[in-house]
Amino acid sequence: MAALVTQALATHARSYVALTKPRILLLVIFTGLPVLAMATDGWPGTAFACATLAGIALAAGAANTLNCYLERDLDARMERTKGRPLPARRLEPRAALAFGLGLAGVSSALLYVTAGLVPAALAVASILFYVFVYTVWLKPRSPLAAVVGGAAGAAAPLIADAAVNGSVGVAGWMLFAIIFFWQPPHVWAIALFRKSDFERGGIPVLPVVIGDERTRWRMLWYTLALVPVTLAPVAVGLLGTLYLGVALVLDAWFVYHAVRVLRLRSDVAARGMFHVSLIFLFGLFATMLVDRALL
Repeated sequence: MAALVTQALATHARSYVALTKPRILLLVIFTGLPVLAMATDGWPGTAFACATLAGIALAAGAANTLNCYLERDLDARMERTKGRPLPARRLEPRAALAFGLGLAGVSSALLYVTAGLVPAALAVASILFYVFVYTVWLKPRSPLAAVVGGAAGAAAPLIADAAVNGSVGVAGWMLFAIIFFWQPPHVWAIALFRKSDFERGGIPVLPVVIGDERTRWRMLWYTLALVPVTLAPVAVGLLGTLYLGVALVLDAWFVYHAVRVLRLRSDVAARGMFHVSLIFLFGLFATMLVDRALL
């Protein structure tokens, strides 16, 4: 009996964790980390860094949970999301709402106590932006959601910069820009190979609205525009030659796959672009950390 209770509690806990979209949280934490290494007074300390990153992760988890709450009926209509805790009825909507609001409160309190008002306010703003501007307003109405919504997904460097420096400076804005320009081709790649799923859900993603071919061209334009953005931290002296060399290789690889999507016109190429985009971003930000350690 005790084993069954333990198993039920573990399943319940996993459902709450699933609401936060933990794979996305890992990416969010990782994109906030390099800014801490770029602090004007050097590395701010491990305890401070861990608390700041925890606050950022909790804020992202809150935004994702509230997104799941608001989109539970939509998720039930789509193949890739119908197994989430709310459409699968493993959790009650009110419990998910309370959990999301609780995470938002804990994240803002943790950031305020750890680093002050500015990072806490930025975290709250990112949650509100993701929930109301992206989820409620743009996503059901406009294919521009992937572009504008990128601002919420790129908030981690801004919060981290404000935590260590008291305000958002060049480092925070440059890393924000990298994620902001990276997100559209990343999201549109999913939209291409999941197009029928988005159509079933009634979401006006770019391929549904303007067609696959024009979407592929826009993916290429954004990928090309991303190249100088990734190199900008070197131009202002934040990063050195190691990062420059790796960034050029990763940029070339990413552009190659954008061209491949345009040339092959297949779901396989789009899916490959999606996976490459994740490796690209992780590789870029990991190299930032190594480069800063060597400076």
